[in-house]
Amino acid sequence: MIRDQAKLDRLLADVRDWVRTVAIPNEERVAAAAEVPDDIVSDMRARGYFGWSIPEEYGGLGLTAEELVTAALELSQCAVAFRARVGTNTGIGSEALVADGTADQKRRFLPGLASGSLTGCLALTERDAGSDAAALATSAVRDGDTYVLNGSKAFITNAPIADLFTVLARTDPDNRGARGVSAFVVERDTPGLTTGAPYRKMGQAGSPVSEVHFADCRVPAANLIGGAENMGFRTTMKVLNKQRLHLAALCIGPAIRMLDEAIGHVTSRRQFGRPVSDFQLVQAMIADCQTEIHAARALVLETARKRDAGRDTSLESSICKYFASEMCGRVADRAVQMFGGSGYVADYSAIERFYRDVRLFRLYEGTSQIHQLTIAKLTLKGAQ
Repeated sequence: MIRDQAKLDRLLADVRDWVRTVAIPNEERVAAAAEVPDDIVSDMRARGYFGWSIPEEYGGLGLTAEELVTAALELSQCAVAFRARVGTNTGIGSEALVADGTADQKRRFLPGLASGSLTGCLALTERDAGSDAAALATSAVRDGDTYVLNGSKAFITNAPIADLFTVLARTDPDNRGARGVSAFVVERDTPGLTTGAPYRKMGQAGSPVSEVHFADCRVPAANLIGGAENMGFRTTMKVLNKQRLHLAALCIGPAIRMLDEAIGHVTSRRQFGRPVSDFQLVQAMIADCQTEIHAARALVLETARKRDAGRDTSLESSICKYFASEMCGRVADRAVQMFGGSGYVADYSAIERFYRDVRLFRLYEGTSQIHQLTIAKLTLKGAQ
């Protein structure tokens, strides 16, 4: 649902200009420094990019699902690190509070997340609890007006720089399934919370990811999201159902960029006295990329509109994430092929970096295999 087309057009024009005049020229700088520089982060804050999905009453833009994915399509046409810097605030780092936070929790934390003065993250995954999120072992024991958290999280995006952590922990030790899990907001300076050094990763340089550790970490009971125990997994599913749709859009932007780069290359490079784009097997790769990009975009927009209409999109969001992330990987592979040796050498093109960066899309927010199982399960359930 688009509430004000003219207002959205202004936002999209601003993002499109920023990507081309600020982000793309600084991609190598970010990769070399392994961080998004402070001056660029400040610029993103001033433009309101951190608060896209946070309600207007808390300082955000309150974008609808359709508006959010449309903006994400533009922002993600630059190195993944830029959108990852704001992405936790516009997604998994704030959505639990937006969906289920108490009035006091929203008042305390959402304005800082919307302005970008605070960076949020979701601390869900553990070494032995990834796809099986209900198996998490981090514990939270009530002690008076606090909960004492113990355990560790792994592969947490923006953990090294986060100010707020949405943490999933087990509050019912007798229930080893999803129903014994609660969600908490934990602030960076809480004693007992530490983060590990950023991982050395295959790609996405400039997007810091690390472990999070809790050692007798005392969290005020007032920071129990929603004020009720054992509701954390339900909250997380709300977060992930929206985030999977959002992430699907974030997979399409890089695919658009890679195809644009590849077209620029094959139309300018000549072989056998002709532009490479004249060869039909190259044209077939272009056609496959363009077709899949259009299919993914149409699927995401349709699902966003259905979500805005208040309908259940659990199945469609899973389909979107599965299809768009796999599509992006296929486009990356074809782009390298169209560039030839130049696509494998970082000195000659951005394609080598994108090829590594987008590989992660098929892993987080549910692996492709988990989404296949989810899609099949929901389809069979609907047929009964």
